[in-house]
Amino acid sequence: MNATVVEQEPAPRLSRAELRIRWQRMLYDPMLADVPGKVELTEKGTIELSPASTRHGILQAFVAAELRRLLPHGTTITECAIETDIGVRVPDVLWASPAFMDRHGTASPLPGAPELCIEVLSPSNTEPEMQQKMPAYLAAGAVEVWLVKEDGTLEMRNARGRIDASALGIELGALPR
Repeated sequence: MNATVVEQEPAPRLSRAELRIRWQRMLYDPMLADVPGKVELTEKGTIELSPASTRHGILQAFVAAELRRLLPHGTTITECAIETDIGVRVPDVLWASPAFMDRHGTASPLPGAPELCIEVLSPSNTEPEMQQKMPAYLAAGAVEVWLVKEDGTLEMRNARGRIDASALGIELGALPR
């Protein structure tokens, strides 16, 4: 018996408006209410899950606390949805200036990235995935994007590439090991 192979067209990219509508429906979907870990939406509308480890949670909490301490005049948010060119993505921690918050308030997803977006690697994350997200946050308006690795090392980027120090004038304390 011969099998027939049917080639499928790749799924089309959804518009930002279509992704926003899908995201807003997902917020109230009881099927997603108890999903552990972070939920994101690709540019094609596919749901991605990223379960977090205890180490991830420790690093995420540390970074959020440091940002609140070092940049008290802005808003620090954990796991906030942002519209990007690669879908609705959810950085682990972000910092937004008062001006950004005045413009966008609590829109979900946010229509652009705030000044600082931070991803904390989980065991389920891959380096290529992060190398795709970092420029997407920058293209969406972030001034800087940080990647916190499980070993406690920090990679920072702006629109020109890797940077050694934040232009926001802050330096995190030693990350927990």
